[in-house]
Amino acid sequence: QVQLVESGGGLVQAGDSLRLSCAASGRSFSTYAMGWFRQAPGKESEFVSAISWSGGSTYYADSVKGRFTISRDNAKNTVYLQMNSLKPGDTAVYRCAASPEVMLTTTPGRYDYWGQGTQVTVSS
Repeated sequence: QVQLVESGGGLVQAGDSLRLSCAASGRSFSTYAMGWFRQAPGKESEFVSAISWSGGSTYYADSVKGRFTISRDNAKNTVYLQMNSLKPGDTAVYRCAASPEVMLTTTPGRYDYWGQGTQVTVSS
C-alpha cells in the first residue's frame, strides 16, 4: 500500500514557475514508477509526465515537453514536477500516481495508487 499526498499548487501568472511535490508513505516507494496527471474543469484526465523507479527514464506529454521536468528522490520518498513557463492552459488539478509497471505508461488504469490532487491555476 502506498499513500500519496501532493503539495505545491497555487495561483500564478502566465510565465511563472511552480514545483509540485508528491510525498509517499508506505512500503516500497522506490520500486514504483511515478506519474503526474492533470484534469481541467469539464475535461478528461490527461497524462503529464512519468518517471521510472530509478529516475533514469522519463516521459512527457507533448504539451509540457521542454517546460516541465519530473524528478524523484527515493531517499525522501518524494517525486517532483517542476513547471516552468506556465500557461493558462496548464490550469488543472494535478495528481500523482504510482505504477508497478517496469515500462513507463501513460494509461491511468496501470497506476495503482493516486493522490488527492493539488490545484494549479494560471492566470493570463
